[in-house]
Amino acid sequence: MWPTTESKASATHFSVLAEGWPTLTNMIVEYETRDRVAIITLNRPEARNAVSEDLAVALEEAVDKVEADDDIWLAVLAANGPVFSAGADLKAVASGRVNLSTKRGGFGGFVTLPRTKPIIAAVDGLAVAGGCELVLACDLVVASTNAGFGLPEVKRSLVATAGGTTRLPKKVPPNIAMEVALTGDNISAERAHSFGLVNVLCAPGEVIAKALELGARVNANAPLAVRATREAVLAGAQVDDAEGIRLALEAFRPVARSEDVKEGPLAFVEKRLPVWKAR
Repeated sequence: MWPTTESKASATHFSVLAEGWPTLTNMIVEYETRDRVAIITLNRPEARNAVSEDLAVALEEAVDKVEADDDIWLAVLAANGPVFSAGADLKAVASGRVNLSTKRGGFGGFVTLPRTKPIIAAVDGLAVAGGCELVLACDLVVASTNAGFGLPEVKRSLVATAGGTTRLPKKVPPNIAMEVALTGDNISAERAHSFGLVNVLCAPGEVIAKALELGARVNANAPLAVRATREAVLAGAQVDDAEGIRLALEAFRPVARSEDVKEGPLAFVEKRLPVWKAR
């Protein structure tokens, strides 16, 4: 979670969901919707989007907002400014405000937050330390050629404790994960893409558009099936094949009782696009 810079002043975050979450430039986390996608944007560019206590609370609230909204099927996690996130806010830590986690969400209010809907990271700059761990907690990654990823904790006698040491080896070859963790050096977006950490590599300034394109491909599918499949993939990666199959069947049971499970085959037979109801 170690950052590469310290922060300046903390911006105001919004904490009351009932107020409708307006997108304002002084929000520490911005929230907007486009069709069935929510765009959550870290907004501390003056602090390289380092995670403060306020940002952690606001990010958790934003993801909870996504989960609670039946009209939103997927989210994009982006950031304002030239850096996606530099990790923990050292200035806040130095001043004694060391609670950069939430009880449910862990570091940044995000890395261990229970959720069902996919989140795509849209990375247009460095994502290092805790910032890299925020990306690793997402389901898919779109990155520009300006992006880079790293776990520089060892350079300051620290350890990446917000998922970096366990999630990175599951997303890239183990020797590459070990190289990143032990050297503390960044890897480029191009190299990350070659190893499979990045799903879509694009030009600078295009990450939101490309993330929305990827999100549209996901959202073309039955939303309940997408959520159950996400659950099955995450769980299946931790167990043997037999247990993974059992977990997939378990995840499918509620989907099998939904209206959408009838709509999919019917639309195929009628040669039309399905109309999903997420119920």
